[in-house]
Amino acid sequence: MLTTKNMPDKSLYRIALTHIKGVGVMHARNLMEVVGDEESIFKEDARKLESIPRITRRLIKEIRDPEVLRQAEKELEFVTKNNLRLLFYTDSEYPQRLTPCVDAPILLYAKGKVDFNREKVIAIVGSRNETRYGQDFCRTFVRDLAAQWPEIQIVSGLAYGIDIHAHRAALQNGLSTVAVLGHGLDRIYPAMHRQTAIDLLQSGALLTEFPSGTNPDRYNFVRRNRIVAGMSDAVVVVESAEKGGSLTTADIANSYFREVFAVPGRIQDRMSSGCNRLISDNKALLLQGVPDLMSHMGWEEGEKKEIPPQRDLFVELTESEEKVYQLLLHEGAMQVNALAIALNMPVTELFMTLLELEIKNVVASLPGGIFKTI
Repeated sequence: MLTTKNMPDKSLYRIALTHIKGVGVMHARNLMEVVGDEESIFKEDARKLESIPRITRRLIKEIRDPEVLRQAEKELEFVTKNNLRLLFYTDSEYPQRLTPCVDAPILLYAKGKVDFNREKVIAIVGSRNETRYGQDFCRTFVRDLAAQWPEIQIVSGLAYGIDIHAHRAALQNGLSTVAVLGHGLDRIYPAMHRQTAIDLLQSGALLTEFPSGTNPDRYNFVRRNRIVAGMSDAVVVVESAEKGGSLTTADIANSYFREVFAVPGRIQDRMSSGCNRLISDNKALLLQGVPDLMSHMGWEEGEKKEIPPQRDLFVELTESEEKVYQLLLHEGAMQVNALAIALNMPVTELFMTLLELEIKNVVASLPGGIFKTI
């Protein structure tokens, strides 16, 4: 994970570029192409900025607003304290499958040290109101994928239903899995999926384009879906009603020229109506199992899975982690707000510290926001 020592010098300006009011992905890319440097965008002579197509004087005023850099400094502090990775669209570590997508984020925040550019990456999405049929298919499908391609990466959205089953099935079969979030990395939504989010960090990552403090608003999940589709070779829709977020993901995937697969179901089943419609409208290929995926994707049979090595038993704690650990060790168990007051630590910073401690198997979370040492 990145630290302040190896954090790129341009991180502040990369973050700031995403905080300018009125500057979206296209504007940001346009600015980078013309000016050629993130820092120069904020220091370049105004007359040169005015010569850039679709960059108005009003937009230049927003670029020069001191508040933009202040917000970026605050976010960079959060990134550094919590060992997050910044992935700029020109970086080699940025998900390269996203690069050709015209509306792809120019900056991503990641928790977890994992390669987003593996040879094979697929997204598995579906209804939040899944049935036993969908659960069973998801579990079997991921198991069979793992047997064929142990290095394949599973992408989903950590949501209720098929998403969380896809992540958990990947973990059960030793696969890397990436959860793309519709909010900042200062929280986990839904909260009941917190443990899965922690577990997947061992061999996967949490990924988002949203800075800390961003709420899990409905519109953000639509934006999240384009990342799920764009960073994958193919999108598999397991279950869906006539309307739903997974159908939006399928449409986006088609616009990105990704293969879309849908699991068929009985015509009477409401949770299969969306998948059946995708197939009948020729927007998705019928998927009955891994052989169908292999055939359509042109993937040959992979090597058999090896037993993953045991992770290290000894961990080192940072200064802030040690403070939290010692207090919990002394008190036995504490609620997160009481912890924040006792340590005089912002709740957002404490949240990430506790997350690190959970990853290291030093503390455990209990219902009601209570934490204790293990």
